[in-house]
Amino acid sequence: METIKNYLENMFSHLPNTPEVQKAKYELYQMMEDKYNELISEGKSDNEAIGIVISEFGNLDELADSLGRETAAAFLRDSAKQAYLTAFGVLLCILASLGPIFSECIPRSLASPDASDAIGITFLFVCIAVAVGFFIFSGSLSSKWSYLKKEPYCIDFETANWVIERKESYRSTHAMLLTVGIMLCILCAVPAIIISSLNTKSTFVDSLSGGLVLVFIAIGVFMIVFTNMKKSSFDKLLSLNGAQTMGGNFANSHDGKVHYENPVVAAIMSVYWSTVTCTYLCWSFITFDWGITWIIWPIAAIINSLVENLLGDKHGN
Repeated sequence: METIKNYLENMFSHLPNTPEVQKAKYELYQMMEDKYNELISEGKSDNEAIGIVISEFGNLDELADSLGRETAAAFLRDSAKQAYLTAFGVLLCILASLGPIFSECIPRSLASPDASDAIGITFLFVCIAVAVGFFIFSGSLSSKWSYLKKEPYCIDFETANWVIERKESYRSTHAMLLTVGIMLCILCAVPAIIISSLNTKSTFVDSLSGGLVLVFIAIGVFMIVFTNMKKSSFDKLLSLNGAQTMGGNFANSHDGKVHYENPVVAAIMSVYWSTVTCTYLCWSFITFDWGITWIIWPIAAIINSLVENLLGDKHGN
């Protein structure tokens, strides 16, 4: 039986250490053990029994392919959930500023100025708290697959072919979401321009002007973040294989991230968005100009794009 056990360990060694794989290996071992004991009881020698068992149960190619596809499908499902949660969290962070903006529109007969400000700030913090919750839950989904970075793991040719088919089928959806998202970010100022041209002297109209800008940006950024994260999940799976493997002919030559040769630039960009967020919150709370401070997001995105294109290397060369 030690020979059968070692054989199974070798056959399953290239598969991920997940509960599904462990269960499949255990069940197969039980079947092989039962067959071995049956053959021994029929008078077969130890070597004969092992040879028959391996010949009947030893072809694990189909099992390995199936497990590889199941694992890939589960990874893609979790990655889609993670992309949605992260994108929605970013959307909430942007829309959080609507509270302070529209709090100025609350009639004084319903709430005092201090109460209106409190309502706006409360809305801000609730949105940020919910967004952080989404980020944490999204991170928990990501940590489930951390072994893909820590352990050597590859996917077989058929699974790689299946992943590339899914990636190709998503290509048109990705292009549409990315296009619409970028258009919304570009057109975010149009509602404000139209409303300001009406020359309506109203606090609500002024707030609506700034609020629509945030809504356009929030929806656009949601689409961009969601579709880019979902698309990158296909690349992450395909990049698990080296170029020398059968499944590796579909793999990208890079990990989809931007690399910086200059260590100072790399260090700065590693905390870039955290710094932008902190700057935005500090500026907003100090000045309470929520209708203006949102401008930091499109400016930050432009700077980030320039730095990536001028100083980054997307191929990691």
